[in-house]
Amino acid sequence: MAGATITVTDADFEEKVLKSEKPVLVDFWAEWCGPCRMIAPSLEAIAAEHDEITIVKLNIDENPATAAKYGVMSIPTLNVYKDGEVVKTIVGAKPKAAILRDLADFVEEKA
Repeated sequence: MAGATITVTDADFEEKVLKSEKPVLVDFWAEWCGPCRMIAPSLEAIAAEHDEITIVKLNIDENPATAAKYGVMSIPTLNVYKDGEVVKTIVGAKPKAAILRDLADFVEEKA
């Protein structure tokens, strides 16, 4: 069983995300962002149900360099990184089912 979401920072982003062996979904979020808080339980559930993708959270207020580097202008922004590259971007709050549909190329459908 997979674990919950992992927190990353500017300092360990390269190690935990860009050098990951499997796809990583990065949730760019902030404490004050209502939609970010709305999708958090869905991301926790996806992290618990799918070990083929790693889900991490990056607080943009505490780690502005990474958010700026990837052009994150609005949050929540969910970027999927594979082999060190952004391969998918999802912007805005969505229900869990919609997030899973967006991640269909990276997660196995559960019966």
